[in-house]
Amino acid sequence: MAQDSKRMILAPGERLVRCFTGGDIDRVPFGVGLGWSPWGETSEKWRKETKSPGLDIARELGYDASFAVPKTESGMFPRFEQEIIEESGDIVVLKDDRGITMRCMKDGSSMPEFLSYPVETPDDWDKLKTEKFNLSSAGRILEDWDEFRGKIKETGEAVQVGQFPYGVFGAARDLIGVENLLTGFYDYPEMIRDIMNHLTDLWIGLWDRISEQVQIDHIHIWEDMSGKQGSLISPSMIEEFMMPCYDRIAEFAKAKGVRMISVDSDGDCCELVPLMIRHGVNVFFPFEVQAGNDVREYRKKYKELGIWGGLDKRALAGSLSHVDVEVERAAQMISMGSYVPMFDHLIPPDAEWENFKYAAEEIKSICALSGKL
Repeated sequence: MAQDSKRMILAPGERLVRCFTGGDIDRVPFGVGLGWSPWGETSEKWRKETKSPGLDIARELGYDASFAVPKTESGMFPRFEQEIIEESGDIVVLKDDRGITMRCMKDGSSMPEFLSYPVETPDDWDKLKTEKFNLSSAGRILEDWDEFRGKIKETGEAVQVGQFPYGVFGAARDLIGVENLLTGFYDYPEMIRDIMNHLTDLWIGLWDRISEQVQIDHIHIWEDMSGKQGSLISPSMIEEFMMPCYDRIAEFAKAKGVRMISVDSDGDCCELVPLMIRHGVNVFFPFEVQAGNDVREYRKKYKELGIWGGLDKRALAGSLSHVDVEVERAAQMISMGSYVPMFDHLIPPDAEWENFKYAAEEIKSICALSGKL
């Protein structure tokens, strides 16, 4: 922290962590999170709209620094060799470095169609666990620690471990596919339990090594385990299979002085939030509005929860009056505390640049006027 003659100015990372956890802050962070980033197709459209081929949105709008994430191999290692299986026009069928076979657009402009996964039976998992999920494998931590420490000293970023696509449910789904995972809870329950426990062992082991080099501020867990109808599995199943892993993560966080544990799940998260709060999670995002989430209602129910997002990205394709509704929502949430504004996922191609720029500038002004220090 640095101090001027008028008030305390926090480093970006400390500001973020304090804001999410209810501490005193100089102002609310701005421009942090996936909800301030466009899809690739959106970026191309905006470059044309602005006639700026080199448009740097973060620099143009003055985003704050986000979290610094040490480079690690937190999943399969070594990874599979990527393989092109078939090409036709704009479509390619490939096996990626996670062993997932998918059909997708060559330009990455839409979600792929997933065709097969590396784990179908307990024998597949036993083989893969030994070959590609061994914590003792040399080379899982890729970071140059002197360089990393120099970077965070310069930028003031907080340190995060855990990132997309790694979560207790999320990573298991990437191994066997969502349908096979959902039936696997009944057909192969011990395999599902072992996948989740083994992955948690792997991550905690990596984080423990990282904690010897730097102070960890934030543990992130990527799940994406809800749709418009709510959680893909029942609360009782979450408690039985997933929460023992969350309890171990929370114990690690407490022992290491980690102040934030966040979860990312799309869809209606009303079943997930209260359950995960009981097991150590204190930040949640992105609260998709189209799935029925209203962050103002979550704030009323969960006074201490760090809330990130919840602004309807669809408004950016409408009129300024639609955008103003989301700006007002952000202002209300900022006034209630423990909130960092962002739209409720990556910005889609129908969003207008002028709408986005207007929303960003209005919300930035509100953030600048907030704070207690």
